[in-house]
Amino acid sequence: MFNIIRLAFACLLLLWLPTLQAADSGWLQSPQNDHAKVRLRADSSKNGETRVLLSIELEKGWKTYWRSPGEGGIAPAITWQGNPPPAIWFWPVPQRFDVAGISTQGYHDRVTLPMVFKGPKPQQLAGTLTLSTCKNVCILTDYPFNLDLNTPNDAQFNHDFAQAMGQVPIASGLVDSIRAGYQNGELQLSVERAAGWQRPELFFDTLEDAALGAPKVNHDGEHLRVRVPVSDGWGEAAPDLRGKTLRLVVSDSGMAQEATLTIGEPLGFSPLTGFPLWQAVLMALAGGFILNMMPCVLPVLGMKLGSILQVEQRDRRSVRLQFLASSCGIVASFMALALLMTLLRLGNYALGWGIQFQNPWFIGFMVLVTGLFSANLFGLFHLQLSSSLNTRLATHNGHGLSGHFWQGAFATLLATPCSAPFLGTAVAFALAAPLPVLWGMFMALGIGMSLPWLVIAAWPALALCLPRPGRWMSGVRLVLGLLMLASSLWLLSLMSNHIGVTPTLIAGVILLSGLLLAIWKQLGWRTAGLVTASIVGMAGMLLLIASFTSGGGRQPLHDDIAWQPLSEQAITQALAEHKRVFVDVTASWCVTCKVNKLNVLMRDDVQKALRAEDVVALRGDWSRPSDAISAFLKQRGSAGIPFNQVYGPGSPNGEVMSPLLTRDAVLQALSNAKGTEQ
Repeated sequence: MFNIIRLAFACLLLLWLPTLQAADSGWLQSPQNDHAKVRLRADSSKNGETRVLLSIELEKGWKTYWRSPGEGGIAPAITWQGNPPPAIWFWPVPQRFDVAGISTQGYHDRVTLPMVFKGPKPQQLAGTLTLSTCKNVCILTDYPFNLDLNTPNDAQFNHDFAQAMGQVPIASGLVDSIRAGYQNGELQLSVERAAGWQRPELFFDTLEDAALGAPKVNHDGEHLRVRVPVSDGWGEAAPDLRGKTLRLVVSDSGMAQEATLTIGEPLGFSPLTGFPLWQAVLMALAGGFILNMMPCVLPVLGMKLGSILQVEQRDRRSVRLQFLASSCGIVASFMALALLMTLLRLGNYALGWGIQFQNPWFIGFMVLVTGLFSANLFGLFHLQLSSSLNTRLATHNGHGLSGHFWQGAFATLLATPCSAPFLGTAVAFALAAPLPVLWGMFMALGIGMSLPWLVIAAWPALALCLPRPGRWMSGVRLVLGLLMLASSLWLLSLMSNHIGVTPTLIAGVILLSGLLLAIWKQLGWRTAGLVTASIVGMAGMLLLIASFTSGGGRQPLHDDIAWQPLSEQAITQALAEHKRVFVDVTASWCVTCKVNKLNVLMRDDVQKALRAEDVVALRGDWSRPSDAISAFLKQRGSAGIPFNQVYGPGSPNGEVMSPLLTRDAVLQALSNAKGTEQ
């Protein structure tokens, strides 16, 4: 009887002992990382196959990474002891985490990764698991383990392994077809599914020498269109991905499929998915129209007014032709800009609105042209083209239309430093779109800017309401000349970024001295004195405006913000420290940027908000070419400046602000970014 009882007790003990379960490490934790725990289990009961389950549990808010982490992070890895056969890892469908413009792929809460070894059964599996876990900071943790495989299997392991394999993407059955193409820093995909799409997501394996950003997805019925920004990971130009092999996972509503395909030529659809073409065209028309109200174009509008006043015999037909010629000049200039952008794209150069003002040769040419126009308005000379063309650079006494054409073209060149509302979005759409769409968008921009001129052409009576020419026109011509001279001096000031401040000042003194000397010799000392007094008065007024705030002129303008250089790393670090970030991308040639600075960023309350201890102010200067800033803007879908964005615990993905800042908008964005953690 005693022997029977002892045998029964021994059987119960054997059933209880964990050594009879599948090899199990138990839950492992590290004293250096109390935010994660891991567990490894193995089974080798199948002939020629050893199965392993790696389970990871994370505290709320923490994450680990997929086999291809994306733009940051490290995938889980095991350094095996001995010489086991290569492990085949199976990866469940990940999630995407987008923070501060950086896109990563991984898991949160908990995940189980199945692995399989092919070959003879090993006696044990030992090694070290290296796991990267991140929240506001990232921790790299090692977990040594040792699994004894000389134990029988249990039903729970089989159930858990089957459940984990059920989370792994299938090889086929979800999508009907998938194509990939590449075009100038952008990966394009077209995916078809007869059953339609509900909540599609895509995850990409790493490509050599290329970093893939967060995909922008647009689906309509069974058609899925995806565009993915591509860079080299260092802010430089993206490599050409055509001919390379792409491995990805497509998921939708609980189903997922893994696919491998070769990247081909551009697919020909508009890459700005989720943004209909007709809306972009309307924005282009509105943005072009608003350019007429920007300070960049005011001198040219004054020239146009002057050209009308100088015509003594005005009639509807001549006024209509003049404004139609100016409209043609505007549209032709936008077509020339489209050609320039096309050549830059084909040459894999950076694209952006107003980037020609980063070129000192272009600035020098514009200084020369505006200086000549100014001298012409002062009456020093009338510059004519060759007799074979029989036209004049500036219309004098109402003859010829070429002057009006060049006025429109000139207005376009001076307008490009401005990024008016709607214009930035439309230009970003155009610069990323296929070439036919790019040309169509620039045509819409030209038509939009031409609208006021076309209105005058349609109703010439509006222009005929101006007073008849008289002696008062000398004063008007002087004012117009001073406006154009101010534009020339402003353009000359941009050369300081390239040749230095002292040479620029010397060039400015030579320009003014030569102009005043020419006026004195040709028009007399009275006119020269009047021009000199006007220049001094304008300079004094500008200094006065620049010395006082816009809130009543009670305090001098001081920028006491500790601006730091702009970088993705700086944004990520600030967010990791639970701080807010204010991003300002500006340039010396950007007039709207200067308006934002004087009217908003220099205000006392805004300065105080940006000097807060939890605010990091980052500034990027695009006055000269910068691949890093070009990549920064491109990643955020912007092609022009000013560009302002606010990050923080309450705005981890960043809130992009309007090109024309307001005090209330800046303060509200900073308040929203604070979130609830502060």
